[in-house]
Amino acid sequence: MKILIIEDEHSVASFIKKGLEEQSFVVDVAYDGQAGKQLAFQNQYDIILLDVVLPHINGLQLCAQIRQASNVPILMLTALGTTGDIVAGLDTGADDYLTKPFKFQELLARIRAVVRRKSDAGVETNYKLADLEIDFKTKQVKRDGKTIKLTAREFYLLQFFIRNKGIVMSRAEIAENIWDASFDSGTNIVDVYVNYLRNKIDKNFSPKLIHTVYGMGYIFKEDYSD
Repeated sequence: MKILIIEDEHSVASFIKKGLEEQSFVVDVAYDGQAGKQLAFQNQYDIILLDVVLPHINGLQLCAQIRQASNVPILMLTALGTTGDIVAGLDTGADDYLTKPFKFQELLARIRAVVRRKSDAGVETNYKLADLEIDFKTKQVKRDGKTIKLTAREFYLLQFFIRNKGIVMSRAEIAENIWDASFDSGTNIVDVYVNYLRNKIDKNFSPKLIHTVYGMGYIFKEDYSD
């Protein structure tokens, strides 16, 4: 696996690089956004580890630029851990986030999970429920024949709901599967993204597909009673 680290703190970059190379990964490092952009556009990587606060081009801007040109998995590393900060990072196209400080084993698990999830995303065939249609290969989503644009995170969330159709999923289960993280009851990140998805695939359509089970979580099913 070939990995690009874009991190301006030399000690952090060195720590990550050393650990990954001990796992037999090939690692390149850039210490600012501009240098990181050059490497990201010139080479093929299996995943990019991207700090948010960077000189020249910040991580959010760089993530958006990379995402426009490539589908390479991006794991953002950030000391900014509020719901708003996390959403901002994911909305630019990041596949996951990891809040500093972190343990190396957690970083390693996140890397493997993000790469696996990205590679598995196109394995499934087309899916249809009511008038919702999904092409998992092209990641095209339609409702009532209308194309719906989803962010990468929203698409993964929809894919997770589909895989668990008819099952009540708790917020903790959703968080652990979509973000590969232990659920922090102090954040409403799950509710934020469920609402994002609802506004796109359920609002102004019938039947409703995403339903709140109060005190328990959410369920994905066809229901004309809402």
